Amino acid sequence: MKVIQIQNPGKNSSLVIDEAPTPDPGPNEILVKIKATALNRADLLQRSGNYPPPKGASDILGLEMAGIVEKTGSKVSRWQEGDHVMGLLAGGGYAEYCTIHEDMAMSMPENLSFEEAAAIPETFLTAFQALIWLGRLTQQETVMIHAAGSGVGTSAIQLAHQLRDAQIIATAGKQHKLESAQELGAEFTYNYKTQNFADEIVGDIGEDSVDLIVDFIGAPYWEKNIRVLTMDGRVVYLSFLGGHRLEKMSLAPILKKRLSIMGSTLRSRALDYKIKLTKDFASQALPLFKSGKLSPAIDSIFDWSEAEQAHQRMANDKNTGKIVLTGM
Repeated sequence: MKVIQIQNPGKNSSLVIDEAPTPDPGPNEILVKIKATALNRADLLQRSGNYPPPKGASDILGLEMAGIVEKTGSKVSRWQEGDHVMGLLAGGGYAEYCTIHEDMAMSMPENLSFEEAAAIPETFLTAFQALIWLGRLTQQETVMIHAAGSGVGTSAIQLAHQLRDAQIIATAGKQHKLESAQELGAEFTYNYKTQNFADEIVGDIGEDSVDLIVDFIGAPYWEKNIRVLTMDGRVVYLSFLGGHRLEKMSLAPILKKRLSIMGSTLRSRALDYKIKLTKDFASQALPLFKSGKLSPAIDSIFDWSEAEQAHQRMANDKNTGKIVLTGM
């Protein structure tokens, strides 16, 4: 099969179309003919040599896909040849074919294209885990979502709005990303480049007013995050794009406000965990995709021969929502 491989991993890496053996599904796996996949920040980190795949996972880039079942393992009962599926991968999405455990695959909503379906699994499952499983967001709480124009950010805004009727605060560094956040359901939006979001929140909503924060930035936002959190507030860290080292910090607010500070990645989680997460997400969210209440925010679609240009768009922070590769 044809695959996109990393050449010279590191600062001078490039992407090339190559060939690799077509995987054979295990007893509980299905072989999927990939029709579309989508980019994630993890892809950029992996090609730079800073995010190796988990033990046993494919070293081919790509954490999600949508496609058609080509073959089923001997013990598979849920799927049959020709079914349209989408799913989260630990690797292997930048290829013509992949294998996936039958319980990790989700049925594609009939109203979605392969490109739209490929933009769902990684970002929506990550956002669902952060908001519902880890962040314990309840009805009509206030949640702040940083990096609101990212794939996970746009997904988290929609899930918080549709599943919990939350009051949503969004931050981003570009006006068009904030406008997109408002369209998706954010009530308050702040440009972190020109505004102190903590001061703005105190003025607009009040002191100690945020129940949950989903943060990808890290150190630069620490003090502002802690300042606006309410009693029993929670922070879920999904990345540290702005750095992870704090020169000065006080632990006192964590005790005083009974705060919960959490961090999580999804790729390295155990298979059983990811299966349970996928099933919970599918039961709560898939009907909303079918009804049109949820939809992936797609920034752009590239042919997979243009993967390098797609990566550059993400690296330059030009995308609002997902960048999709198609034409596998």
